[in-house]
Amino acid sequence: MTVGEEGKNAARRDPAPASGRAVGRDPRRWVILAAVCVALMVIVVDNTVLHVALPTIEDDLGAGPAQLQATVNSYVVVFAGLLVAAGLITDRYGRRRAVVIGLGILVLTSVVAACAPSAPWLIGARTVMGVGAALVMPGTLAILVHTFDAEERVKAFAVWSAVGSAAMAAGPLVGGVLVDRWGWPGIFVINAVLAALAIVLIVRLVPESRDRQHRAVDGAGAAAMTLAMGSFVAAIILAPDHGPLSPQVLGALCLTLLGAAVFGIRQRGAASPMIDTGLYRDRTFVGASAAVAVLAIGTGSVLFVLTQHLQHVKGYSPVEAGLAIVPLAAGVVLGSPIGARLPARIGARWAIVTGFLVTAAGFVVLALLTPTSGYALVATGLFLAGAGSGLASPAVHSTVLGAVPPDRAGMGSALNDTHQQLGIALGVAVLGSVVTTAYHRFADPELGVRPGTSLGNTLSGLSPDHGRLIDAAHTAFTRSQSLAMLICAAFALLGAAIAWRTLTRDHRAAPRE
Repeated sequence: MTVGEEGKNAARRDPAPASGRAVGRDPRRWVILAAVCVALMVIVVDNTVLHVALPTIEDDLGAGPAQLQATVNSYVVVFAGLLVAAGLITDRYGRRRAVVIGLGILVLTSVVAACAPSAPWLIGARTVMGVGAALVMPGTLAILVHTFDAEERVKAFAVWSAVGSAAMAAGPLVGGVLVDRWGWPGIFVINAVLAALAIVLIVRLVPESRDRQHRAVDGAGAAAMTLAMGSFVAAIILAPDHGPLSPQVLGALCLTLLGAAVFGIRQRGAASPMIDTGLYRDRTFVGASAAVAVLAIGTGSVLFVLTQHLQHVKGYSPVEAGLAIVPLAAGVVLGSPIGARLPARIGARWAIVTGFLVTAAGFVVLALLTPTSGYALVATGLFLAGAGSGLASPAVHSTVLGAVPPDRAGMGSALNDTHQQLGIALGVAVLGSVVTTAYHRFADPELGVRPGTSLGNTLSGLSPDHGRLIDAAHTAFTRSQSLAMLICAAFALLGAAIAWRTLTRDHRAAPRE
């Protein structure tokens, strides 16, 4: 059965107004898509706009490498940990309502973050931002599932992916302009403005939809899941500073096991479990989900590392660093329209594998960077990484959500986002820790680099007269960065291998009954 035929049959099988799906095509569907994309931009920009501001935050708030990683990951971990519960909330209480409430939380916490007097304050604000983002994200995809039929859904997902990926790549440019003009608090002010605009558009344009079965929401289970994820990421971040067998790391791992155990117990005893484990018996769902999670480990951390290279090694200003990352956005924008057509022509498996291979090539190019490398190498690597993401994203999202029944669209999109966000959090933790540890190992002894010391910390203690030591610090960092980029490439190749092994040869993304 073709995608179009299955979509028409699905529409006939699920015509009930109670589900929130309209019979036939909604004449406002493309305007609704635009409103949803604005909401998506808010949560994506909220994360990526931060990267170019990290060196400034490091200087202004005296934050060390672990605190910088925590500033990024506090948002991502809470986001990932609450996504499944948030998906159930959107299914039960209404997708539009959940998105509006989540955006409201983002408005308030962005204002609080802009006023942060210290790194712990900023980390706390970012943590609560993750709650708001978790409420918004599942609703955006679920709204599209209930607005577009199967024939147009891949196109809608392609637009959704392109906007999200372009916002991810453009965030550093916007952040650079704002940091230069208003300092790092400006990145949170613009986020509050965008979130307020998105609230107005969603309220005026998007119809309400919900799950007819009204499944229960397990708050304790969601908290346990978030505890497990957050503690595991914290253990990775703390290891370079304190050692892998330190009380801090071992304590975090114990909390990880405790959270996982509590979540497992509640899942087994629940009349309506948070996660539909039956989805994990679906080879297509598992394969595509695992592939995108593995890829996200690399793609989610590349800007965290590269912005430090651009500003500390190459001496770029925040605006210049943001401009330097534009090729990533260009690759995504040019790759996404092609990626939207690839599943119908060569199958989802080949579309995903092709995109992942292109992304891996981009990471290999970035691994060639040295302190004296020209910008052309940076631009080429970023463009390839972005193009690969654009080629693969439409097929990945369509494949994952095509394995989920329409009434569980919120839960399905939440699981899809959870896998991706957990990959990003692990990427920032793992790759950030790799760079920190390797920098300590590669550094010239005269630099006196201690465990947990960043390149920014080292340079702040050197004067322009210490030219040889500055060059040595730059060399140690770029060697560390190259190791991290090769690991990113390895994860992209692993994702391609997973997709190749798990998806059927002629698979086409189609909704499941």
